Amino acid sequence: MKSRHRQRQKPEPFRFPGRRAFLLTALGAVAALLVWRSVWLQVVDREFLQQQGRAQFVREVTVPAHRGTITDRHGAPLALSTPVHSVGARPARLLARPEHIETLARVFGVPVESLRKRLQARRGRDFVYLRRQLPPEAIDRLAPVLADASAGVEVRREYRRYYPAGEAAGHVVGFTDIDDRGQEGVELAWDRLLRGEDGRNRVIVAPGNRVVEDLGVIRPMRPGADLALSIDRRLQYLAYRELKAAVARHRARAGWAVLLDPRSGEVLAMVNQPSYNPNDGAQRRGELTRNRAVTDPIEPGSTMKPFTVAAALMRGEYRPDTPVDTSPGILKVGGRTVKDVRNYGVLDVTGVITRSSNVGAARLALSLEPDALWSLYSAVGFGQIPGGGFPGEAPGVLRDFRGWSTFEQATMAFGYGISVTALQLARAYGALANDGVLVPVSFVRVETSPSGERVMPAEVARQVRAMLETVVTPAGTGRRARVPWYRVAGKTGTVRKAVRGGYADDRYRALFAGMAPASNPRLVLVVVIDEPAAGQYYGGQVAAPIFSAIMADALRLLDVPPDDLPELVGREGGREGAT
Repeated sequence: MKSRHRQRQKPEPFRFPGRRAFLLTALGAVAALLVWRSVWLQVVDREFLQQQGRAQFVREVTVPAHRGTITDRHGAPLALSTPVHSVGARPARLLARPEHIETLARVFGVPVESLRKRLQARRGRDFVYLRRQLPPEAIDRLAPVLADASAGVEVRREYRRYYPAGEAAGHVVGFTDIDDRGQEGVELAWDRLLRGEDGRNRVIVAPGNRVVEDLGVIRPMRPGADLALSIDRRLQYLAYRELKAAVARHRARAGWAVLLDPRSGEVLAMVNQPSYNPNDGAQRRGELTRNRAVTDPIEPGSTMKPFTVAAALMRGEYRPDTPVDTSPGILKVGGRTVKDVRNYGVLDVTGVITRSSNVGAARLALSLEPDALWSLYSAVGFGQIPGGGFPGEAPGVLRDFRGWSTFEQATMAFGYGISVTALQLARAYGALANDGVLVPVSFVRVETSPSGERVMPAEVARQVRAMLETVVTPAGTGRRARVPWYRVAGKTGTVRKAVRGGYADDRYRALFAGMAPASNPRLVLVVVIDEPAAGQYYGGQVAAPIFSAIMADALRLLDVPPDDLPELVGREGGREGAT
């Protein structure tokens, strides 16, 4: 029984006296290992791990440079930059989130399928812009998309150009493209000065490309420089207003005008019709954006006669009262004919200007050596780029005198066979206004007037100026250019337009070029109307009244004292009224 009882007893479990110690030792070793690893990561590998962590979220971002502000001569803004945002994405990542494509299409105002196809076509690219220059409210509507880092959508800050003067100054200021680079006008001419240089920063970004920490500047951003133009915005507006109304009134194809300070050479206003609004990208097309005042050479017609007369006076054999026989109103030259509108008989040199006699001007020119005419024409800037730095400045056409025929010499005297731009013509008249000194043209504000270059004796310039005053009297062709209480000196021009095989019989350009106040000219103005079609086409009928309207308001705005008040000229009642 005892033996059987012993057989039924459970065997005693195996006992390991060191088990507790082993477990404690093992746990201690693991803890020590963890502590050691923690110390290693925190101390030894700290720099490496931080770099690896940052690499996941550190970006180098472009800091866009905003363009400099363009202002008029008094600081009024003509072009300034406003912050906008552009949206781009990594196409492959965005295609995997179709719900975000729908949101983007809705905000952009485009069909969902169109946006999807665009992403599919660029699937292999790293980054593509989806929409440029969006306003802040549009970005707010994209918040759910931007919060999803997996969509790969990013917002980048940029700048957009805004032009407060709109179409009134569009041809002068110009515009920039989507990348904020100058394309026309002053924006193009001074692009390098205005655009500055983008910077580069290193930043840490959170999901959605949101910058949470700036780690430092890699390359500092250099903003564009500001630029003060010679333009006076008040004069620009009034010239634009008068020209636009006149082009519509005469149903003209186009028109342009240049207002110049003859002492400093500064362009105070330059306007064109038709015009365009540089804020509207749809209007930025060739025919509208062309600044005809600097790019389009035209035959100047009778506005050329003062320089022919000046060349004759400089010869010394002519005086303002020297008689010139224009009978019988026709002159045969080289087998061809020069005509006046009627037979003026014997005129003095002043009368050639007053009556605008083609025959008289031709006789004066033919009495001179060709190089005498060419020398003065060239000296006042014809046949040369004006040098104002404006894009597309045309030099016009002034052929070498050695190639002139007798007929060319005669017709050039009254503005055919030579072509000039309105800017060139204004600059040349500036020499007459400035007592024979020609100064460089400038579209930028001039602090100190340049010394210029003498191109004719001061006495000759004054004599021609006095002759030009007779043009705006009742006996002259430009009486509608008169400005109340101011003496005006100027010249009309009416030019038949050149066509293939000769000149058109029913297409004209009407011009008026002049200055005021004639006693001490402060302003020079040239007006050109292309193909007036409302019945009138003579320069004295079409261009002269525009000159009067612009000049009258300009003199008032600039507070120029009158020089034709009765008490000043010693005549009761002042000058005769315009007709």
